[in-house]
Amino acid sequence: MLHEWQHPDSAQRALRDSYLAFLADHPDGMARMCVDGHLTSSALMMDDARSRVLLTLHPKVGRWLQLGGHNEPGDASVRLAALREAREESGIAAIEISALPVRLDRHPVPCGGRPSVHLDVQYVAWVDQEATAVRSDESDDLRWFDLTNLPEGLDASVRALIDDAVRLP
Repeated sequence: MLHEWQHPDSAQRALRDSYLAFLADHPDGMARMCVDGHLTSSALMMDDARSRVLLTLHPKVGRWLQLGGHNEPGDASVRLAALREAREESGIAAIEISALPVRLDRHPVPCGGRPSVHLDVQYVAWVDQEATAVRSDESDDLRWFDLTNLPEGLDASVRALIDDAVRLP
């Protein structure tokens, strides 16, 4: 999927190329046990009116982020891992997820008590605007935010993901 994925921004295309090079050098790059880093999957949840996003207050970093996490051995693809994570972290079963990623984000993280890198593959997921989200144990808070009233200090990577999601047809 990454070989064919295109983004209008050259920096995103360069990041995709670095993901592909990483995976070529690390056959275990999908697994969290890969010490040098690993792919993760996430989904920006939007209501089907495309007026709100569902964000989680991540307990380890203390910031509002999209839903997502590690790929598991049973995940057939990064897309299905993003869908699984969205369902687990939102409590919403009826989710429509984009066919292709919308954006990529590489960020350093402590993972398993050691420095690592997450190579996040980011999708957009839509739910009925009446859907009720239920916070999981993986979150300190879970909240819908109007696109015109996003939380203060929202990470630039999340803002970029929201901007790309809003531009989708």
